Amino acid sequence: ALQYRIGQLYMISKHSHEQSDRGEGVEVVQNEPYEDPNHGNGQLTEKRVYLNSKLPSWARAVVPKIFYVTEKAWNYYPYTITEYTCSFLPKFSIHIETKYEDNKGSNDSIFDKEAKDLEREVCFIDIASDEIPERYYKESEDPKYFKSQKTGRGQLKEGWRETHQPIMCSYKLVTVKFEVWGLQTRVEQFVHKVVRDILLIGHRQAFAWVDEWYDMTMDEVREFERATQEATNKKIGIFPPAISISNITMPSSTRSAPSSAPSTPLSTDAPEFLTVPKDRPRKKSAPETLTLPDPVK
Repeated sequence: ALQYRIGQLYMISKHSHEQSDRGEGVEVVQNEPYEDPNHGNGQLTEKRVYLNSKLPSWARAVVPKIFYVTEKAWNYYPYTITEYTCSFLPKFSIHIETKYEDNKGSNDSIFDKEAKDLEREVCFIDIASDEIPERYYKESEDPKYFKSQKTGRGQLKEGWRETHQPIMCSYKLVTVKFEVWGLQTRVEQFVHKVVRDILLIGHRQAFAWVDEWYDMTMDEVREFERATQEATNKKIGIFPPAISISNITMPSSTRSAPSSAPSTPLSTDAPEFLTVPKDRPRKKSAPETLTLPDPVK
């Protein structure tokens, strides 16, 4: 889980840059140290995810052309809280509580306290064998075929969770609310599917990009994050002042993070990445504040 902290920050920054284009993508509004009286020192980020073309046709018919979701995340690794809201849809919200543990997903009671009054559906995600949207598939990012040169990890075959070490699990408690009569069930089911696809894609990439981030220090990955976020903002046509990213503890803020639910090489130059993968039909593995996979029309 400690290694994954750097891998997660690297993956989120690179993925957001790859999936952004002019007018759509992930704009970083805020990224700064944060101190909470209950959870201690952490990092607060605020992003705007522009995604009109990613919505299904039935949703595009009722939302403005310029549409974005606000993501706010409080990262107290190995514990994080993420909230998604939309000013156009005040009754819509997503709350995600995350805990990271060094096991293979065997802690069935990890959210018993936070979700004791909630009706839950447990969903296991396997980065090696679960299906992903085909347009996001790259053989170089497929854990079944990828072999790390630096760590020797991979290739992940059937039953890998029982035999591979080291191993860790990202546990997430996802709560979706959309209190609009006639659309509630449809929207909530759609969002749960999208969140699952995002998590699958992102964690596959974090594993397959391990040789890129494995030797990084926290200072180096924060500098990578800063340079990449500035490049991403420019890529989607937004030119804010330089983003300040720091890991230094700041005095306690008067604001407080939300309570537990129910509810991202050292250089000043922006990194260069490959273009977004071309469209392809959905493929079985032969897949997060991440952009939305294309929905089924």
